[in-house]
Amino acid sequence: MDYLEDGSAIWQAIVRKLRAAGCVFAEEEARLLMSSSKNSGELAKLVDRRIAGFPLEHIIGWADFCGLRMKLEPGVFVPRQRTEFLVRQAAALTRSGDVVVDLCCGSGALGAALVALTEPIEMHAVDIDPAAVRCARRNIHLDKGFVYEGDLYDPLPVQLYNRVNVIIANAPYVPTEAIKFMPTEARVHEAKIALDGGADGLDVQRRIVAEAPRWLAKGGFLLVETSEKQAPLTAELFAQYGLIPKWVRSEEQEANVIIGSRDG
Repeated sequence: MDYLEDGSAIWQAIVRKLRAAGCVFAEEEARLLMSSSKNSGELAKLVDRRIAGFPLEHIIGWADFCGLRMKLEPGVFVPRQRTEFLVRQAAALTRSGDVVVDLCCGSGALGAALVALTEPIEMHAVDIDPAAVRCARRNIHLDKGFVYEGDLYDPLPVQLYNRVNVIIANAPYVPTEAIKFMPTEARVHEAKIALDGGADGLDVQRRIVAEAPRWLAKGGFLLVETSEKQAPLTAELFAQYGLIPKWVRSEEQEANVIIGSRDG
């Protein structure tokens, strides 16, 4: 019998397998795996991959972020739900026609969501990982923005100097030694360059903050996601480079964002 003819029984069996493998949201994952497969053989392979520890989003090829389906390839950083808080903070500061830069854009999820919330804006997204850039170019459509492959600000056109209204960055901020304690899904199946923030987790943030004043327009904003423990240090970085820092937090999503404004 094709599994689609007896979805309830098959669904229950998959849920049991996923629960045994430690999947917290086994019921919803079972539904997604079933809807992503064409036949029982393909479904069995997808379930086996999930049980083996592959991220669900890599298996089905997309992640839900801000209500949008973001296309993903294996190895590409999976956008976290807490980062929706960063997008909402940026949306509140973005005006029609603004120039926005998304650094360490990964799959382009933040940039694509911000475009959807605030368009028309001029979006420029950057990542150093070729696989991530491929995804970003699928998620941020060519008529909605520009996606560059390169290291932070390096590939951006110099014409953007002092013209950027908002910079957003979900840069890697996990301290190198803490990566070994991350869940297998992230530690094994996501690119290390998307996770590793150096000895104290702030290496990439330092570079982003140091160069931000060169790119920001007067009255512009830099928004960076960080951890609760690192937030005071990130705020100090902002102040060190002439940005006025503000720490905002979502208790519900356990999300922390530092917003720095360039004095106009």
